[in-house]
This record gives sequence, C-alpha cells and structure tokens, in this order.
Amino acid sequence: MGATMSSEKTAAAEGTVGELRRDPFAMLPFCGYNMADYWGHWLRIGSFTTPEKLPRIYSGQLVPPRRRRQLHLARFRGQLPGPGVDRARLDGSADAVESPIGRLPVLDELDLEGVDITAEELAELFALDPQSWLAESDMTEEYFEQFGDRVPEALREQLQALRSRLA
Repeated sequence: MGATMSSEKTAAAEGTVGELRRDPFAMLPFCGYNMADYWGHWLRIGSFTTPEKLPRIYSGQLVPPRRRRQLHLARFRGQLPGPGVDRARLDGSADAVESPIGRLPVLDELDLEGVDITAEELAELFALDPQSWLAESDMTEEYFEQFGDRVPEALREQLQALRSRLA
C-alpha cells in the first residue's frame, strides 16, 4: 500500500501544485537512493519484529473538496476512521466488512453526530468500484516499471493478489 500511494503535489515537489503524483510517503524529493530499494528496506523491517509491533497503515481515497473539511473535522473528533484516531480499529476490536481491498468500516457504527453528511454520501465515500481499482492496478504496474527489476517481488505478488480478488 505504501509503495503505491499518490497524492497532490506540494511546494516540496517539482511541478504543478495540486497535480496528482505517485510519491510513496511523500519521500521522492528526499530519498537519496532508488525507491525500490527503499521499499525493500521497509519490507525487511517486518522480518525483525512481530506483526503486532508493526505500524498500522490504512489507505484512504480521494474525497470531493466540498466534503474534505467536514470529514477532516470528523476524523479529528474520532468520528471516522483515521490513523491514530479510531482506537477500536487499531486494536482490532471494531467490526469491519471484508472486501477485495481490505477491511472497511461498518457504516452504521460510525459516530456521525455533528457531521453534515447523508447516508447516500457516506455510502459513496466507501463504495468499491472494482474497475477503478483494476485501472489503478495497471497504473501501479506502469509506475513500478520505472524501477525495473529492483522492485521487491513481494510488491508485485501483492499487486497480482489484489487483481485476483477484484476479478
């Protein structure tokens, strides 16, 4: 997941601010060596510790600008899942819906008090579009190609496993 993240460009990266850029953990402007080697180092960290000591990483999706502020406020209040906020999700006690992309929150269990969002809008935020994810998988593969054979095989295997789950 971390190797495939994309975000909008900021002033720290060359190019148009706001343009989408594949930049895992926003490290490209600062990483002094091949990113595929960097990913390999992160994968090796997992072999030195137990799974419960590894950092919890969750993926998000783009949110329309009109909803970003409300959702960020809701996350600060602990009303929506977010790294470091939803303790039940972090400790594994929260219910979740299994999906091809991982575990999604049970929408009926989210505390939305004070958040101006309809049930339909919430469902849209968490909707899974397999075709979009498959297209994203193709773009991820293209992205990996720029790093050649240095991309850890585990990343390629995960990408293929994702495609299989989405099919």
